Parts: sequence; C-alpha cells; structure tokens
Amino acid sequence: MKAIQIEEFGGPEVMNLVELPEPVPAEGESLINVRRTGVNFSDTHITKDQYVARQKLPLVPGIEFIGVDAGGRRVAAVVPHGAYAEKIAVPESNLVAVPDGVSDEQAAGVLIQGVTADAVLRISGCLKPGETVVIGAAAGGTGSLAVQLARSMGAGRIIALASGEEKKQLVLALGADRVIDSRSDDLGEEVLDAADGKVDVVLEMAGGDSFDQLLETLGPFGRMVVVGIATRKQNEIRTGKLLKHSLSVTGFWLMHLLARPELARDSIDRVFGATARGDLKAVLGGTYGLSEARQVHRDIAGRKTVGKLLLDPSR
Repeated sequence: MKAIQIEEFGGPEVMNLVELPEPVPAEGESLINVRRTGVNFSDTHITKDQYVARQKLPLVPGIEFIGVDAGGRRVAAVVPHGAYAEKIAVPESNLVAVPDGVSDEQAAGVLIQGVTADAVLRISGCLKPGETVVIGAAAGGTGSLAVQLARSMGAGRIIALASGEEKKQLVLALGADRVIDSRSDDLGEEVLDAADGKVDVVLEMAGGDSFDQLLETLGPFGRMVVVGIATRKQNEIRTGKLLKHSLSVTGFWLMHLLARPELARDSIDRVFGATARGDLKAVLGGTYGLSEARQVHRDIAGRKTVGKLLLDPSR
C-alpha cells in the first residue's frame, strides 16, 4: 500500500511516499480502506517530535481518517498515527459510524476540529448564552467551527481573530460579530474595544504575546482555554493575578477527551448530528494526494491555508 513515512524527525522534507506492507489486523481490530485523511497543524509538530505525545520512528503520520471497513460501513476514527496511508488497522472500539447525510469531506472536516471546538466551548470554556467569546485562528479548521458552534450556543458576541482580507470575510460570513487582525500590535486593546470592555471566554491558539494581551481582556470569572501554541512561545502566569481578578486559565488536549468515552461520544454525536442537519459546515481548504503531503505541510505551517486540508490516499 502507499503511505507517507518518516525515518527521521524534521520538517516536510523528511516525509517520503513509500510502499509498505498492508497492515494485518490484530484480534479486535478492523482493516480500513482510508478514503480521506485530515491534515492538522499538530501534524507539523508530530513530524518534528515536538508534539505533546512523544513519537517513535519509523512513523506514518496522520491522526484522523474517514474510511470503509470490510463490510462496506463508512467509519471514522482518531488514532495516534498511521492515517497518511491507503489502509490502516484500528481497534473496532475506536470506530465511529459516519451518518449517511455527511460526505467523506465534511466528516473529515469536522471530526477532530469539530469535536475540539465543541469540547473547548462546552467543557473547558463553559460558554453560556449571552457571553462574549474571542476565538483565535478563526479562519482555521477548529476556529471556523468554533465560530459556528458559539453562535448556535447563543453567544452574545463573537470576536474572531484572523489575518488577511479573505480570512476576515470568511469568519464574518460564518457568524462572527467582529473580526480583528491577529497580528495587531494592539490586539488586547482592539479586542476590549470590540467587546465593550469585558470578555468572558478566550480560545487561545498562538501563545506568546497573544496570550499575554488576551489574558488582560478577561473580566471577573473570565476563562481562557489554551487550545494550541502556534508560536511555540511559552507563557508564565502569576497566581496572584488569577486570584485578584477571579480568572481561570486551562488547557485542552483532545487525547484526554478521547480517554473519556462518555464525553467523547456525546461530542462526536453532537458534531456529526449538527453536520447532518446542515447546522455545522466545515470550511474545506482543498483535497490533495499523498504525493503532495510535503507541500501541504509547508503551506499549513506557513499559514497560507484557509479551512481544513484533506489527503485522498487513492491519489
């Protein structure tokens, strides 16, 4: 079978299109023909072994897919690795049926990012109707779905962060009330102005200066959820500041949600259900062949993309 494999950690240049033996399912596993693989920003960290979980070589990247099992059932799963391939062996308990009304592209577009957005807003951010929420990287896979979900949850005001006119217009069309340039030197002040002085929830994805400025926008009982650290710049917080202003800062890693099947199943059901009804729609940035994986990683790392990028292993 065709697959992308890396034998040393590094950037896009270490990803090679190779022929590998077809996986042999163990007891309790199913062999899946992969139809679409989701590409995530975290994949660019995984290939460098800079992700939350340590990696082992040789490695076939890819942590989510839509495929078909031996019985012809369309299924989806989030996996530790192995989805940049034509076939993958997966524990049957990890497989989720894809509703008939949801295309392969939409299913792949909402699986990780949609579940992440749903869990971050509901579980970690505890967003309530009428509250003001700031969504970082709002034109990306997670951000674009978070804008739609926040609107459906009754957010009072949605302030989106994005760069470039195309991305700004996109998030406005998705339901954001205001969009602010994420590269602004006065990010915090512009957010406060758009929020009339107080923010309730922040979905923070950049780290560094963005984290510091957005933390200052939170009002009493405000919550910041760290969903990513795109800049790779770590931040420190003084506990006295949290106490003085009644602030909460928390992190979210999808693997911890997946380790709680009852929480994960509820989130997946909500996201796939909303997609089947047409209430939630992934913004798709393009579908590429495995041979284009290197360029896809260059583009996503360079922030040249909009929405969710997919791989079609048959190409």
